[in-house]
Amino acid sequence: MLAVCFSLVSVIGTGESVATTETRKYICRTFGSGVVQPFNGSSFYVHSNCPFTLTRFTHNRVECDITTWRGDNGLLAQVEIIINKIRTVLQNGSIMVERKSVSLPYDHTYQHIFHYGIYTKLRSSLLPLSVTWHSVPGGIDTVWVELEQELSTDMTGLCGKHNLPGNKQQLITESVLADDTCQTRDPAFAMNEECRMFFSYTLDCLQARTPHYIQLCEENIYSYEKNKYIGCAFFKEVVQQCGNSSYAWNIWRMVTKCAIPSCPGDLAYVERGAAFVPSCSNPNPRFSDQDLVSSCVCPRGKVLNDHADGFHCVSVSSCPCVFNGKSFSTGDIRRTKCQSCVCHSGKWQCSENFCPSRCLIEGQFVTTVDGKQYVLPGKCTYVASQGLNWTVMIEFSQKAPSLKTVSLQLFQVNNTAKIGEEEITELHQSDHALVFWQSSMYVEVHTSFGMKIQVQTSPEIQLYITPPPNHAGMISGLCGNSNNDTTDDFTTSSGIIENSAQPFAQSWSVDICPVNIPTCTNTDKEIFADEKCSVLNNPTGIFAECHGHIPTDHYHTACIQRTCMCGSSLQQCLCVALGSYAKACASLGVIVGDWRTATNCTLACQKNQEFSYNVQACNHTCRSLSGPDPRCGLDSTPVEGCGCPEGTHLNEGHICTAKAECVCHYYGGITPPGSVVCVHCAEYPVNTAQKTCDSLSKPMGTSMTCDSGCYCPHDQYEDHRGNCVSLDNCTCVYSGKVFSAGQLVKTNCKTCTCGEGQWHCKDEPCPGKCQVYGNGHYQTFDSKWYRFDGHCQYTLVEDNCGKRNGTFSVRVESVPCCDEALTCSRSIILDLQGLVTLTLSDMKVTRRHHKGSSFLGVHCYFHFTCNFKTF
Repeated sequence: MLAVCFSLVSVIGTGESVATTETRKYICRTFGSGVVQPFNGSSFYVHSNCPFTLTRFTHNRVECDITTWRGDNGLLAQVEIIINKIRTVLQNGSIMVERKSVSLPYDHTYQHIFHYGIYTKLRSSLLPLSVTWHSVPGGIDTVWVELEQELSTDMTGLCGKHNLPGNKQQLITESVLADDTCQTRDPAFAMNEECRMFFSYTLDCLQARTPHYIQLCEENIYSYEKNKYIGCAFFKEVVQQCGNSSYAWNIWRMVTKCAIPSCPGDLAYVERGAAFVPSCSNPNPRFSDQDLVSSCVCPRGKVLNDHADGFHCVSVSSCPCVFNGKSFSTGDIRRTKCQSCVCHSGKWQCSENFCPSRCLIEGQFVTTVDGKQYVLPGKCTYVASQGLNWTVMIEFSQKAPSLKTVSLQLFQVNNTAKIGEEEITELHQSDHALVFWQSSMYVEVHTSFGMKIQVQTSPEIQLYITPPPNHAGMISGLCGNSNNDTTDDFTTSSGIIENSAQPFAQSWSVDICPVNIPTCTNTDKEIFADEKCSVLNNPTGIFAECHGHIPTDHYHTACIQRTCMCGSSLQQCLCVALGSYAKACASLGVIVGDWRTATNCTLACQKNQEFSYNVQACNHTCRSLSGPDPRCGLDSTPVEGCGCPEGTHLNEGHICTAKAECVCHYYGGITPPGSVVCVHCAEYPVNTAQKTCDSLSKPMGTSMTCDSGCYCPHDQYEDHRGNCVSLDNCTCVYSGKVFSAGQLVKTNCKTCTCGEGQWHCKDEPCPGKCQVYGNGHYQTFDSKWYRFDGHCQYTLVEDNCGKRNGTFSVRVESVPCCDEALTCSRSIILDLQGLVTLTLSDMKVTRRHHKGSSFLGVHCYFHFTCNFKTF
């Protein structure tokens, strides 16, 4: 696969110029009953019902072959377009691609077919070519073949060569695909009053070419006088080429009695209008002068309501909004637990997300508080998150890629809660934390300073941390720093920002952490995972209700990997992965329904408890009857699990009983979580784990390590090169390289200096960067990665956001390889101030000035950087 990294900088007044070529299109037309206007040279008439090659060529190893057949009525009865072995046939008003009828718009890796004014257009993704046609009752009266650039290749067919005029008779002889059932005759004609009347109004346009066009007109109409489509197609093409400033533009239909085409619904016909009708989905489509064609448009000031059936025109202020496949009227409000949105003029106006962000650690898949997603490289012990007075530690199981323990240390060493090894009963409360079971599956911790921890304990341990408010930038660890900036989430324990997850995560490991990136090598497991995890993406499945709120791509990838790497029950691992998506949806208040039953993931409850997707611990235990329940009034995310039915309470034997059967408890506190005991060396307590420069930035465990052996003298440390140095001379590590004290590194818009074994960084002004590569991998300006592999042309960035006139837009489109599963390159289109369009395609830059625009006094310079990588 060829990946192209593209960077573009636009500067007014200064910069480095790049040679560009003016855009020139080469157009071949055939219309009426057999008029052919080749790429180069004079038009001619062909009177035949034989199949003809219209054009055939090979460009960049992609073959193109377009063939036409005319019926006895003179109209084109069939057009066959073959590009890269994909066969498209136009016949009887239908469009067949590979023998299957398609509806519009049709998007394929290799080509797109769509409405283009009153015409239909096929645009190739592999070639700088498009084919446009107009269907009428009985056939096709007009076909255009457009080349967007000059091709250095041999071309055959009636269209001839774009760079060389062809001989009429030679073109016909070499292009006909004759058989025993067809005939090609010499053109015949007779004087036609309609033709001569029409051309009396085109003298300002055609001038000396008028006699030639009169003969073409009479040859075209001869023997087809009763078929109005034949003559009108000819007249229309001549007028369109003369332009809207010609004398004939406004009167030709009256002179020729050619009827105005009818339009559906509220649309009205115009000779020259927008090829892409402004709609509620796209009220201000970007189009150039070359996109003005005969079209059906809405009245001025209105747009097409493309969210409803029929062709109804409405004002923009009356446009409905769409969310998750459903339509909403202007003024309608939709809400989730975290956000409210109002439909206004076809667009959603949404409030800020008022739910606190949280960190997710689900298996080896981590989502930071700011939303950066990555995979942990090893099954080690890490600092998940830490602040001024708290630390959350996690330890992975060595048997499976899942958590073994989660521990929280608050203020002092002797205030530690551990989940995973020690049993936590119903509820623990201290001055600094409240720890309780929310359901049979979840334990929650609420601290006195606003941090909340939720731990899923079965069937696997998963961790969810909501950091305390007003602590932005004071938090560190695997979960990032909670400053609404994903670009610095990979800040290591030594204070520098790494570029990848592996060195970042290893810096937060407590001990030596061998890399163990999970891979799936079992084919049967992979097939099972791929099949079962697809339920997440099913547009009509149990999870579809949440698709508009949370994309499934990350969860689908995690589901496949976690299920495929499962060491025990495949079904259990699958259910855990599916549950992660369901939980994310529930955190927004979006209930996906009984997904466990739909996916064979039902849970059995012990004793007389019942399963629920929304278990509440508040006032549901016997202990809560003896006094105020501290679990009430807490802002808790809904959790699933087993609990007591309404009207019953959980006793100490985990049995749901009636209120009258509950034992009483004296009101009072509970024993705080158990203490941590330190282990000291027998003679001299030296923490040998802190005798290296690397250890100065590494997180420490809750106990001191003292191992016998040879170490550097007192007040000295072993650096990364094996030398004993003072604290001031300690080395630092970045991206696997060793840096001496005082050395600088510039990374992620920060300048970092190595000092005392740690990086001390200062922020610098930093522009955002958006990039796209491969088969639909996108990174936003805020460094959010996502996958979208569409076949169309998409706006990458623009500054026209409905509030002011835009000055630029950048659009991209994938150009596939001969193997349609791969992307070989991209076409990049830059629009500047509505004045000029630059296109980078096929490693060439072309420019197109828009009519009526001027670049006087404005100098634009562009710097293109293209890096090629072959995989």
